[in-house]
Amino acid sequence: MIRPFLVLLFIFFNVFAYSQVGGQSVYQFLNMVTSPRQSALGGKTLTIYDHDVNQGHFNPATINPEMDNRMSVNYGNYYGEITYGTAAYAYTYDRHVQTLHAGVNYVNYGKFDGYDENGTPTSSFTGSDISLSVGYAYNVPHTDIHVGANAKLINSTLESYNSFGGAIDLGMIYIDETNGLNYAFVVRNIGTQISTYAGTRESLPLEVMAGISQQIENVPIRWHLTLENLQQWNVSFSNPARAENSIDGTSTPEKTSFFNNALRHVIFGAELFPERGFNLRLGYNFRRGEELRLLEQRNFSGISLGFGLKMGRLKFDYSYSRYTLAANTSLFGLTINFNEE
Repeated sequence: MIRPFLVLLFIFFNVFAYSQVGGQSVYQFLNMVTSPRQSALGGKTLTIYDHDVNQGHFNPATINPEMDNRMSVNYGNYYGEITYGTAAYAYTYDRHVQTLHAGVNYVNYGKFDGYDENGTPTSSFTGSDISLSVGYAYNVPHTDIHVGANAKLINSTLESYNSFGGAIDLGMIYIDETNGLNYAFVVRNIGTQISTYAGTRESLPLEVMAGISQQIENVPIRWHLTLENLQQWNVSFSNPARAENSIDGTSTPEKTSFFNNALRHVIFGAELFPERGFNLRLGYNFRRGEELRLLEQRNFSGISLGFGLKMGRLKFDYSYSRYTLAANTSLFGLTINFNEE
């Protein structure tokens, strides 16, 4: 069963392997974390296959009947006045149609003071992005492979400029119940701008990811390993603060080693008591930690942690993510199980 999974993984990777990383495309909010659980595990977790209705945002193949009639709402402050939130709901129609998933992602960038080309104050303005999605997953007959897709409509407004787009996510997960292993592969944000901001068509933030997780036998821990941005090998950026300056005034840019660049594709997380009413989570994002670390100072960039607490039909989740000494984020989430009395 592993062999066909790896063959499909290779095919998808070669079809979609062209470069895109942050700052090179529009609608970057599409790759933001969508729940406190995902954030606490380092972000972009693909291999959670249970009742967590939020997981359908990042890997549509994980949509399953356990999510039936659950709704989740998440909210967080990013930086300054930037706020963002997500919501998700799943409904199992019947045993033939199975489960449908709906979601929304929203970012509000706050209020800005406007100025013309001469520096004269004009009226203030705002900016926001929103995405609406519908997803569905299918279990390949007589196998443990699940495939799924999300269809997304995207709207972005920045001052008087507006853009509208469409995208799909394709996901796959293989569940090895015998060994407690989940393997996942996802291609996100395959799409285009339908209307542009000012006549220039830009690409969407396509991302290819793979993941693996395992429930450790006789220990209540599930670890998750995600490989992000597989569509581009070199994801490192030279940090001017780490440049080598010589006596004659010349500067040599920071060089990133092969191993260092490889690690920047890795996100690792672990969850304690994943199947119980109280969960503890810890994650580390290597790329975030490396890009935001300070010279000769320990600031724990890249670390994230959180917990989940179930109270009857309600589940409360919280995450804290460390970026820099001056910038950290918290995300709050509430899930309601309408099937539970």
